Amino acid sequence: MINNRKNNWRSSVLIALFSILVTSCGHSGDENRGDEHGHGHGEEAAEFEKGIHGGRLLEDKSFVLELSIFETGVPPEFHARGFDNDKPLDPKAVDVKIKLTRLGNKVETISFVPDKDFLRSTSSIYEPHSFSVNVTATYKGKAHQWQYESFEGRTRIDPKVAAALSIQTEIAGPATLEETVDAYGSVIADPALERAISARFDGVITAVHVQLGDRVTQGQSLFTVESNESLKPVIIRAPIAGAVVENKARAGEQTGSKTLMRILDNSTAFAEVAIFPKQISRVKPGATVTINHQGNEVKGVIDNLAAEVNSNQSITARVKLEKGELPLGAHVGARIKVDEYKVPLAVKRIALQNFRDFTVVYAQVGDEYEVRMLELGRAAGD
Repeated sequence: MINNRKNNWRSSVLIALFSILVTSCGHSGDENRGDEHGHGHGEEAAEFEKGIHGGRLLEDKSFVLELSIFETGVPPEFHARGFDNDKPLDPKAVDVKIKLTRLGNKVETISFVPDKDFLRSTSSIYEPHSFSVNVTATYKGKAHQWQYESFEGRTRIDPKVAAALSIQTEIAGPATLEETVDAYGSVIADPALERAISARFDGVITAVHVQLGDRVTQGQSLFTVESNESLKPVIIRAPIAGAVVENKARAGEQTGSKTLMRILDNSTAFAEVAIFPKQISRVKPGATVTINHQGNEVKGVIDNLAAEVNSNQSITARVKLEKGELPLGAHVGARIKVDEYKVPLAVKRIALQNFRDFTVVYAQVGDEYEVRMLELGRAAGD
């Protein structure tokens, strides 16, 4: 997920996880943007009459108001200039008020103050510049009013069409992000839980009670030996519970001094994974690890890091697994947690799209979707 540093839109808004690029949004940003421009960005928004400063001309008989958004070197703000019979007016002589109605019927009231030869809005006009606009300009006691729509990055999708296109939504909000690094290795047994079984005396094996692969309990009969000296039978029993991983005991053969069986308790196992140089500084003993083998996931903790570097310049991390359910020798993938932190607002990577020079997600209100600009922070997970 991605941490979004900007939080000027409600975290309760639904974020559309588009599986397709929504191409029906108006105002795609193909226009040549200058220092000042009218509301909206794109070819549809460019269909209004423009003034000498590149703004939208609003006319009421001899009175004309040129309204533009200025955003060079400053947060976006409205600039307004009044004209009467084509003559520029002193900005102190004109009072301008604007009401912006955004998606979801959120209304903003914009006031203006004189600044040099124009009127400047007292508040910033945050992205997207997508709203219904109601303008009132008062000059010599007469109020001039205009209303128009200036939408960008907005589209309407019928719910049946959205379902057919598998468009999904989720609520964006606070999240705990985990940063991980990937590693690969294999499952090994705990050397401390392996036992080699042999007879303490010479004799003949008269019976073998278990087979290779059998699971045995502590004290269970493994094989019987008849002593060469006393000629008495002695039952050799399992010193621990586990699996028979080697069986060289054969009835009728002498025991000699060789190892006849090996029993391995694989209720506890380790995964040894390779940590490469770029990752080594972030991986520490005690870090939690998720081991994956063919879709089966087992949790574990890094027990230790090897003191020596391998021939490929990696370092072996030994991960103690919570359960010994993975087959010994299996090749596995490891996801090692190296950091964890809380963020006030997070969105999934799949929701991110490009709009003009912004990274955006789409907010859903009813059957309408509209872009929300993001300032991306740290990234982790999906």
